Amino acid sequence: MKGQRGFKDGQTGAVSKTAPVSKDLPPGWRWVRLGDLIAEAQPGFASGERDPQGVIQLRMNNVGTRGNLIWDDFIRVPTDQKAVAKYQLQNGDVVFNNTNSVELVGKSALFHDHLEPVVYSNHFTRLRVISEKLDSAYLAAWLLEQWQSRVFENLCNRWIGQSAVKNDKLLALEIPIPPLSEQKRIATILSEQLAAVEHARAAAEAQLQAAKALPAAYLREVFESEEARGWERRTVSGLCDRIDYGFTASANFSIKEPRFLRITDIQDGRVDWDAVPGCQISPKEEEANSLEDGDIVFARTGATTGKSFLIRQPPRAVFASYLIRLRPKNEILADYMYAYFQSDGYWQQIRASARGGAQPNVNAKLLGEIVMPVASPDTQSRIVSNLKEQMNSVEQTRQALESQLAAIEQLPAALLRRAMRGEV
Repeated sequence: MKGQRGFKDGQTGAVSKTAPVSKDLPPGWRWVRLGDLIAEAQPGFASGERDPQGVIQLRMNNVGTRGNLIWDDFIRVPTDQKAVAKYQLQNGDVVFNNTNSVELVGKSALFHDHLEPVVYSNHFTRLRVISEKLDSAYLAAWLLEQWQSRVFENLCNRWIGQSAVKNDKLLALEIPIPPLSEQKRIATILSEQLAAVEHARAAAEAQLQAAKALPAAYLREVFESEEARGWERRTVSGLCDRIDYGFTASANFSIKEPRFLRITDIQDGRVDWDAVPGCQISPKEEEANSLEDGDIVFARTGATTGKSFLIRQPPRAVFASYLIRLRPKNEILADYMYAYFQSDGYWQQIRASARGGAQPNVNAKLLGEIVMPVASPDTQSRIVSNLKEQMNSVEQTRQALESQLAAIEQLPAALLRRAMRGEV
């Protein structure tokens, strides 16, 4: 079929269903079987031993998803000079991750000179090109483009929790190649473009992390300020009309009301009430467990222990037994109390008091014993107004930066596709 290239089955010669579809190549380009361009495809070796004085061995975590090598965390293994000579990586080698999860199998990276010898595990295949035919940087870029296009995900053999791309299938793939000089030019331009994209991604990520840190900083400015040191200290129990648990029931999606709020319904400080199931409940139980505007609910256990959610204009709803509900008195603003429950001061008390092992838990008594600074009513109103404005600004910034990052993340794939079509 014209324009369709992929690996060929060793027995039938038929083009695989996983083969990518491409338009005709630019003048001077041609499709070539990868195995005809590779001087060596050498699998690595397994080693379960460690040796602080041994040789560095690349593992799966040392190759990133952007065609990069990661040197933050590597191991050393014992080996002899014969093994080092056989498996040592040289400048220009391409390491191909032949065994990994389905999503990660096939990630690869171009190796550059390191200060000391580096070998690689049996989860990799070392590819050495025939330098008169194929540029190794161009090969690394093409492999990255193939991985991003999920070619290896479709090509691999699968087992439970693991997959592998065998050498014969990898080398049977066909690669579009221009003349060697053009390969080098494309690889150089791509390297510059991808470096610029990575710089932009790192800058946007740093800005996003800074934006995410702002809410905690704003709360510190309030509750750890010089002004706050003069405020009265009160226990939560003294500031609430109610501190109680919900009730046990079975969620029922066929019942609309009352809604049955569970921990899992609270995501990133939000509740989609339309997605919350209903439950069967007696009038007496509903009266006791009904949620009202201004209530604050807490997760009692699990990974979200201590996290809270402020109820605003709820539908007819009740709450589950593994939540704790606080109902603040009129003398304190619910938004002010909720703001404190997001602060470092609150979390320090929770971490010091929460009970349990792998899954610590809080209870109504513990929450009631939390001590918080209480400003005057006018000051509470001012603080709540300022915090709402600040948090809204942070949220807008966060959303903008996440959209920017999402766009940046799409750039490498687009650049690689253009390069492999001769459009650079």
